[in-house]
Amino acid sequence: MNRSILVVYRPEAGRYEAQFRSVVAAAADLGVQTVVLLPEGWEAPEAGELPRYHADLEDTASVRAAVDRIVARHRIERIFPLFEGDVLPASRARRDHGIPGLTPDEALNFRDKNVMHRRAEELGVKVARSVRPDTVGAVADFAEQVGYPVVIKPYAGWACGNTYRVDDRAELDRVWREMGDDRHEYRVEEFIRGTEFHVDSLLQNGDVVFEQLSQYTYSVLEYLDEPGGTISRKHDLSEGERRILALNAEVLRGFGMRTGVSHAEFFLLDDGSVVFGEAGARAGGGSIVPAIEAGRGINLAGEWCRLELDADHRPAARTGPEVGTEYLGSAAYGRITAISTPEELMALDSVLDADVWKRVGDVLAPPTRSNDVLGWYVCEGADFDDVRGRFKTVRDAFRVETVREAEHG
Repeated sequence: MNRSILVVYRPEAGRYEAQFRSVVAAAADLGVQTVVLLPEGWEAPEAGELPRYHADLEDTASVRAAVDRIVARHRIERIFPLFEGDVLPASRARRDHGIPGLTPDEALNFRDKNVMHRRAEELGVKVARSVRPDTVGAVADFAEQVGYPVVIKPYAGWACGNTYRVDDRAELDRVWREMGDDRHEYRVEEFIRGTEFHVDSLLQNGDVVFEQLSQYTYSVLEYLDEPGGTISRKHDLSEGERRILALNAEVLRGFGMRTGVSHAEFFLLDDGSVVFGEAGARAGGGSIVPAIEAGRGINLAGEWCRLELDADHRPAARTGPEVGTEYLGSAAYGRITAISTPEELMALDSVLDADVWKRVGDVLAPPTRSNDVLGWYVCEGADFDDVRGRFKTVRDAFRVETVREAEHG
């Protein structure tokens, strides 16, 4: 059997297509075949003639059974889950077949926020105070202790889905009723007031071989009120920003990552201290990967593949100017009758790349996750403030027209 890798791929909304193509190309350059595991009922034209298998990706047993069949026919050397929710099932499939990479114990450090924060504390890293929502009284007592607001979130969620900022007891009672019988799926944290950063990293054999620090331009929890943006911080880092990079490396190694890709979030407080937020064992979501590709010249997913398969590989990243990316959103809901194209956005000054996920005829509804958006763009500038100013120019140029369904009918 030929050398092969397995990519767990969800071909929905275009969010992972560039990552998928980059992994396939990197493997092919190294003479390694890609095998694809898709959700049941899905096909992916971008997979071409690659061997394709299907499983219920929401069911770990189905994933493991599919990998059993795949390993019987292909010599799988590595497994690449591109989506957050596939990290833990992939780790269990690795364990089943002795495939190198994160084990389930290590993957839990990146997926279960209860485990994640406990492990970070063991490493001596500061985290938000938290409590389990066993009863509404326990949560109310915690909120009185740390002060409102508090954050209620799924312990294994992503993209702020089913995540609540709770500002008082009345809102706590409302959220508690909304959670219903699923309280065991949640955790409660104090609200951290600070500047939020993320670090996107590549590791090989425990060494950080690429890192990109970026600062959010908004509060991630407030994605309903403002577009999600992030801007790189490459030059003239403060002491606090350098501390974030040092803690990021410490956390990733402490969580058990040897070779892989990570997206981690931290808060820098006014007193200069750093609070760890969370870390995922996958490339950053949304437009972070294309922003890094435009600004640094590498695709994180493709580089992850090369690092796994080639012990001598090192990412050849450039530095360049600061680069930012912002989601495209609209307050207009209903059926789209007109929308700006990526080409129109890329014709604007300083815009390096853009993608629009919605088309004429699609229906816009209020977002339910922070990545439930219309698309994204990437632009460059001299520094953080310059890039942020350019965001407004692009945002003002983006056009969406809709008609309500009743009007349309």
